[in-house]
Amino acid sequence: MTTLSLIGIGTGNPEHLTLQAIRALNAADLILIPRKGAAKADLAELRRRICDEVLTAPAPRIAEFDLPRRDAAHPDYRAGVEDWHGAIARVWAGAIAAQSPAPGRVALLVWGDPSLYDSTLRIAARLGHAVEVIPGITAIQALTAAHAIPLNRIGAPVTITTGRRLRDHGWPDGVDSLVVMLDGDCAFQTLDPAGIGIWWGAYLGMAEEITEAGPLAEAAPRIIAARAAARARHGWIMDVYILRRGGDLNEEQEVPTQQ
Repeated sequence: MTTLSLIGIGTGNPEHLTLQAIRALNAADLILIPRKGAAKADLAELRRRICDEVLTAPAPRIAEFDLPRRDAAHPDYRAGVEDWHGAIARVWAGAIAAQSPAPGRVALLVWGDPSLYDSTLRIAARLGHAVEVIPGITAIQALTAAHAIPLNRIGAPVTITTGRRLRDHGWPDGVDSLVVMLDGDCAFQTLDPAGIGIWWGAYLGMAEEITEAGPLAEAAPRIIAARAAARARHGWIMDVYILRRGGDLNEEQEVPTQQ
């Protein structure tokens, strides 16, 4: 039976790979690498570079495939995503079936961690294979590390949401700290900035890394401009940010004394 190894690779820095991830890559019979078109060629190249750096002889086979695109014009967002996932699953199945001899272990290099705002696990479930998950550094961890801040305030909750939900539903009740992912439209612009701080980062862990932080009213224009320029320069962007209500920016730098 084929086993799919879904391997978290962090946010763009090959040094994010864990020893477990390196072992899993070398144990694979086949590694699948998605291509997302010329504009996002860097993402496939990063995966190739990781393979070049960590694979040892005898190296697994590597097969590349063109990733289907989601129909952004689909009138039903969830139905459109389901159709897209089905198309990806069919491409995976075809790439695996084309191999001879049939691979016992197939590895996919997943940006960040397979469990957090990523559809790889849902797509893998469609194929009926055994699944193994190797955790990776998430964009949230990379963001807090880049700014040297804790994710949460002491004893306080954190909500992880999307740009779409922030735009459509506003700030959730009972929460002081928000992590916002998958935001292509800078949904923080829809908020009253009074009393809100933001910590933003793009291309985290990569040589292209950009970060901004400050009161939302002051930082928002800088982030919007930096994001647009970076996307025009690279053809793609992956970013994430934390929003907090109340408090002082300097408070985030405080480190409790060890007892």
